[in-house]
Amino acid sequence: MSAEALAGLPSELADWPVWTPGEADLAELELLTSGAFAPLRGYLTAADLAAVTERGTLADGTPWPVPVTLVVPAEAVPASPPGGRRLVLQDHEGTPLAFVEITEQTPVFRDGEQAGWRLAGPVTALREPEQGPFRRLYRRPSEVRAELGDGPVLACATRGVLHRRQIGQLRHLADQMKARLLLLPLVAGPADVVVRPEALVRSVLAACQHLPAGTVMIPVPLAPRDGGPGAELRARAVIAAAYGATNLLVDPADAPDVLLGGRGGSPNRAGPLQLPGLPIPVVSAGDWAYDPRSEVWRPLALIEPGAERNELSHDELTGLLDRGDPLPAWFTPEGVARELRLARPPRGQRGLVVFFTGLSGSGKSTVARDLRDALAERGDRTVSLLDGDRVRRLLSAGLTFSRADRDLNIVRIGYVAAEVARHGGIAICAPIAPYASARARVREMTATAGDFLLVHVATPLEVCEARDRKGLYAQARTGLIGNFTGVSDPYEEPRDADLVLDTSTMSRQDAVAAVIGLLTAGGWLPAAPGEAAVAGRWGR
Repeated sequence: MSAEALAGLPSELADWPVWTPGEADLAELELLTSGAFAPLRGYLTAADLAAVTERGTLADGTPWPVPVTLVVPAEAVPASPPGGRRLVLQDHEGTPLAFVEITEQTPVFRDGEQAGWRLAGPVTALREPEQGPFRRLYRRPSEVRAELGDGPVLACATRGVLHRRQIGQLRHLADQMKARLLLLPLVAGPADVVVRPEALVRSVLAACQHLPAGTVMIPVPLAPRDGGPGAELRARAVIAAAYGATNLLVDPADAPDVLLGGRGGSPNRAGPLQLPGLPIPVVSAGDWAYDPRSEVWRPLALIEPGAERNELSHDELTGLLDRGDPLPAWFTPEGVARELRLARPPRGQRGLVVFFTGLSGSGKSTVARDLRDALAERGDRTVSLLDGDRVRRLLSAGLTFSRADRDLNIVRIGYVAAEVARHGGIAICAPIAPYASARARVREMTATAGDFLLVHVATPLEVCEARDRKGLYAQARTGLIGNFTGVSDPYEEPRDADLVLDTSTMSRQDAVAAVIGLLTAGGWLPAAPGEAAVAGRWGR
C-alpha cells in the first residue's frame, strides 16, 4: 500500500497482506461495515453457515437468514497458522476499506483443485467508501432509522424501474397503512432494463416525484443473491429492516408461491404476512392492471373483466427503447421514460462490440478489417478496430501464450472495447480468443456499456493450415512453437455465436455483407440506400 493510501491509518497495516475484492464482495463488505447486516460483525464460520442453511439462525441461535462469506484466491493469505492473522480489503483504487481478523480458513475446491480460501472472522472498518455515482445519497441505516422514527414504514427494495403500476400500488398501500415510504434501489450488480446502477437511481428519483411527500430514497449496495427468489427476498427483508422498515412490499411476480402462501399475492390482501426467517412482514398489493375507462391503475377485481390492460412485457418495453419509439403515458411517467431513453438509447445510437473469434488463418482479421472499411465508408458510426496481432504488439506486449496470459490479453481487449462502446462507438475485435470463459467475460464487461455480438469465423482447420503463409502451423506441428491453438492448444468452439461464417465457402465480400446484414437487421445500422432490409426481427 502507498503512503497516501495509509495516511491516517495504523502503521502496522503496511505489513499485512492486502486483497482487492470484486464488486459483489466490496458491496457486501459495505453492508457489513455500515450496519446494514446487523447484528453480523464479520464473515460467517462453517458452523454459522451450517446453522443458517438448516434452521435460519447463526450457530449461537441468533436469527439470521442469509449466508455472508468471503472467498479469496489461494495466494491471498498464507495457509497457516489461521489464528490472529489479518487481511486488508481495499477498493480498486488501492484505498484500504477494512480488515478481517481471520479466525477460520477453509479451503475451497474447484475441479478437484484448491481454488481459494473461505475466510471467517470479524471485520473492522478503516474508511468509508468514497467512490461511485450518487455516493452523497448513501446513508448509514442508523441515521435513516432515526429520521423515520417509530411509525409504520413500507419499504420497496428494487432492481427495476418503478412505473405507474408500482407507483400506484405504493401510494395505495402507504395511504392504507398510514406509512411512510422507503425506496431502496439495489445498486450492486446490473439493473433491469436500464442496466447500470446509476441509471436505476435516476429513474427511482424520477418516480419519487409522483409519490407522497416524506418518501425517503437510499441506494443500497446489495448484490444479487445466489439461491433464487427466496434468497433474494430474505436478503431484501434484512436490508429493509436494518434501514427502519416495518414492512416490505413484495411483487407477486418476483416471489414464488411457496413464499407468499398462495397464488397472485392474494393472502396479503388482508394485511401483512409474517414469513419464517424474515425479520419483518411482507405485503403484496395483489394483481393490478390499467383501467382505460377511468385511466388509472387499480386492483384487477375493480376493473370490468376484459377491459383491463396489462403492463408492457420486458421484450415489449426494450423493443420500444431499441427502436427509439415513445413509451405510452399510461405505462410510465414522462420523467421515468426520459431516464429510460437516456439509459438505453436506440440501437442506432448505442455502443456495440463486434467480437470475431476463430483459428489463425480463418480469415477473421481480413473480414474485421473489411468491415471497418465498409462502416467507415458509410459514415453511420464511429468505428475502432482491435486486431489480434496489433493488440499483441502494443496493448499486450510481453505476454506469453500461456492460458493465463491469453485470458489477460482478451480481458485487455474487452476493457478497451467496452470503453469504446460506452461512448457510443462500434469496437471491432479480432483475436483468436480460444477459451469460452474469456469470451464470456468480454460479453459481461460490455453488458453495462453497450451491446455485444459474437461472430465465429468457423473456417475448418485444414483450410486455415493450407493458407498459412508464415509457416506457423508447420512449426507448431514440429514443436518449434508451443501453445499453438488448434495444434497443441485447444480451441473451444462458441455455442453462443450470433453469426457463424466459413470463409472457405464464401467470399470476403459476402462475409462482410452478412455481418452488415446482422447489424442492419438488429437496428445498429440504418439500411443503406438501395439496400434490401434483412427479414426478421433481431432480439437483444
